[in-house]
Amino acid sequence: MPSDHHPTRYPITTRHKKFLADTLTPVSIYLKLRDRFVNTILLESSDYHGNEDSFSYICCDPVASFKLNDGVVAQQFPDGTQETITLSTPKEAVGTLQQFAQRFSLEKSTFPFITNGLFGHMTYDSVAYFEDITIQPPSPETQIDQIFYHVYRYVIAIHHFKNELYLFEHAYGQPPQEDGLEQLEVLIKNRNFPTYSFKATSAETSNVTDDEMRGVIRTCIDHCLRGDVFQIVPSRRFSRGFLGDEFNVYRALRSVNPSPYLFYFDYGSYKIFGSSPELQISIKGQQAEIHPIAGTFRRTGDDQADAEAAQRLLEDPKETAEHVMLVDLARNDLSRSCHTVKVETYKEVQFYSHVIHLVSKVVGTMKEGTNPLQLVADTFPAGTLSGAPKHMAMTLINGLESSNRSIYGGAIGFMDFNGDFNHAIAIRTFMSKNNTLFYRAGMGVVAKSDVESELQEVNNKLAALRKAVDLAEEI
Repeated sequence: MPSDHHPTRYPITTRHKKFLADTLTPVSIYLKLRDRFVNTILLESSDYHGNEDSFSYICCDPVASFKLNDGVVAQQFPDGTQETITLSTPKEAVGTLQQFAQRFSLEKSTFPFITNGLFGHMTYDSVAYFEDITIQPPSPETQIDQIFYHVYRYVIAIHHFKNELYLFEHAYGQPPQEDGLEQLEVLIKNRNFPTYSFKATSAETSNVTDDEMRGVIRTCIDHCLRGDVFQIVPSRRFSRGFLGDEFNVYRALRSVNPSPYLFYFDYGSYKIFGSSPELQISIKGQQAEIHPIAGTFRRTGDDQADAEAAQRLLEDPKETAEHVMLVDLARNDLSRSCHTVKVETYKEVQFYSHVIHLVSKVVGTMKEGTNPLQLVADTFPAGTLSGAPKHMAMTLINGLESSNRSIYGGAIGFMDFNGDFNHAIAIRTFMSKNNTLFYRAGMGVVAKSDVESELQEVNNKLAALRKAVDLAEEI
């Protein structure tokens, strides 16, 4: 814990400007800013069902950060102060992150969208800070920070319904930068931006062979038949070497696989980007939501055939059993910190570019005095990425998988200084490091699983990512 009992707080003063954005796109703005500011990030959504989902965000010029690795927290603050904390127990991580967020005091926003907060990620390994569980050591080639959040000087919000763009400049206990907002506006309105090419330099390789994966699936089925678990989600890693600009892969992916959660986070030595269909958890005030996705069929592109496939998916006993189990798991996870939990939407068919999913919506009302981050910890990682019962499933996964999951199955997104939280599960996601793209997919194995069908499920889920790599070479 911090050594001084009265840590410095950083009052935030904010300036903003608003203008018409009908000739601007999130991608074009990102391209104009990424070479001027390190660690620029992009959050988009192609799910415009509601007003809340019709925003994209670009954040640049980080001024503070929270980083947690191997039980050691490194914090940087806007005045240049640095603090290091060694956790006495792993479970102190939740409170320490909350304390970091509370160092920033922001008047309640009058805007109905994100204006400021912490933007970052938690790897799958982070579960070791939330549960008594052993996770295999990081694989050197995919090792990244376990928990990493930035606070930014500039947050740009684009309202797609109204074609409005908001520029926010935040000063943290210091006067705003002279002409900072105006200079940012000039950069954004500049019609020129540099683009670079992308080229894959090797064929796709996997860390396990098809036959080895078949063996893992059979082992998982055996564990289900013995009653060790009801369901388990083993995964498989793939990689490809490349040269050039992997942002082109993101551009291709958002085109071929539009999803509710699109993101591109640049950390310099590594980048995380993807097109995730699934929410990790959303917390707003006292309300929390999880949207379990379980049940996957491949799309053909033929509307009639896809409609028939959707009906078969709805009626498929294996897929339904898997879905019911994961809805129950979401209810149980939420009930650890919520007094009222209900299923608002059940088994809704949703169509994505290459797959059809079954999706439910589980909501809970938090108990008074609950730290929202404790609820995040209670529900991490998603049951759809681990299995049920979750602890046993993760223990088995740890012994079955030949490499650390890193960001796969973790969470990425935004939290505000008061604990409101909105993260996607890091699936349909690339991690780029040392000119290599790493990507993974899993399969929900139950007692009635068919080995070949589960093996194919990985290919169905990764079809859009593979297509994006090919398409990126043409941009």
